Amino acid sequence: QVQLVESGGGLVQAGGSLRLSCRVSDNIFNFNVMGWYRQAPGQQRELVANINVGGVINYADFAKGRFTISRDGAKRTVYLQMSRLQPGDTAVYYCNGKILRRDYWGQGTQVTVSS
Repeated sequence: QVQLVESGGGLVQAGGSLRLSCRVSDNIFNFNVMGWYRQAPGQQRELVANINVGGVINYADFAKGRFTISRDGAKRTVYLQMSRLQPGDTAVYYCNGKILRRDYWGQGTQVTVSS
C-alpha cells in the first residue's frame, strides 16, 4: 500500500514562508508525476505544481515566482517551498502521486495565512 504523508503546514502571517514535505513509502521515481494540490473551503481542488519523472516542472499561474517544487529521491520526499504567502493561499494542501492512471493522495496539511 503506497502512502504519502504531508507535513509542514501551519499558521503564517502574510508575506511569510512555509515548506511542505511529502514523505512517500515507495520510490518516488516509480510515479509518473508527483505534485501538490490545494483545496480551500467551498472550492474545488486545484493543482499547485507538479514534477514528472523526467524532472519537467509545471506550476499553476498563482504559484509561479512564489512557490518551488523539488524532490529528494534518497529521502523519498517531495517538497513545496512557498514564499510571499497571502491569505488567498489558505487551504488544505495535498500531495499527489500518479502511476499510470491511478492517483495516490496524502491526508493533507492545513496552511493558514493571516492578514
